[in-house]
Amino acid sequence: MSNASRVVVVTGGTRGIGLGLAREFLARGCQVVICGRSEDAVQKALAELGDGVRTSGLAADVSDRDAVQRLWDHAVAAFGRVDVWVNNAGLSTSRGDLHTIGASEVEAVFAVNVVGVVNGCAVASQGMAGQPGGGWIWNMEGFGSRGEHQDGMAVYGSSKRAVQYLTQALVRQTKGSQVKVGFLSPGIVATELLVGDYAEDPAGFDKVKKIFNILGDRVETVTPWLADRVLSADKHGVRVAWLTRGKAARRFMTAGFTKRDIFGEAD
Repeated sequence: MSNASRVVVVTGGTRGIGLGLAREFLARGCQVVICGRSEDAVQKALAELGDGVRTSGLAADVSDRDAVQRLWDHAVAAFGRVDVWVNNAGLSTSRGDLHTIGASEVEAVFAVNVVGVVNGCAVASQGMAGQPGGGWIWNMEGFGSRGEHQDGMAVYGSSKRAVQYLTQALVRQTKGSQVKVGFLSPGIVATELLVGDYAEDPAGFDKVKKIFNILGDRVETVTPWLADRVLSADKHGVRVAWLTRGKAARRFMTAGFTKRDIFGEAD
């Protein structure tokens, strides 16, 4: 199937990595549907994408299964089918010891990062199983997905660890079917989500900023690479990872010779 005929849904597509992916899929000829938490955010993102013919969007709370179903139905009504569904929507808490993070904040993170991905997988897998050619579901990894640990990251890390298990389970469930599943790992990317983790700890951000500048990248650097590999994937259960161990090691080896600032103004 050519990219020009592929329909891609990106949840959390109004900013950050989600908006970056939407832009790159659009640039590769796809038809793109995004969702965000408010109609204003969706309309602002659609205006930034700038193509009213091949883009559409809907305000949707991914923690609500019915809202996710409406997103699927909206995409099918607009473009006829869904070929790629990217569960990108995510939240984080401010960094801190577990007892300092309020219950409502914890619930919000798990509602989006875990329940939202469950809903996306359930709706998309059912819809794709019922359409000719099936389709691809991609779940976004994050810190904690593969068992990483760091102080202050208990809630977010736990939610992403749950997504890892969920994705593995879906890979097994859909084996042999026309529904394909993949893991999408963007690495460390300078987004509002990353900076927001340190909203209550600017001193902590200053301490880790050097590491982020070694290992991290901008949205516009990472998302073209991810989009290319999502669209060319052919192996069920594949993991598409930007920041590999080898790349991280090379970054550290050359850090003394390379000045990087992923949080500054783009050139």
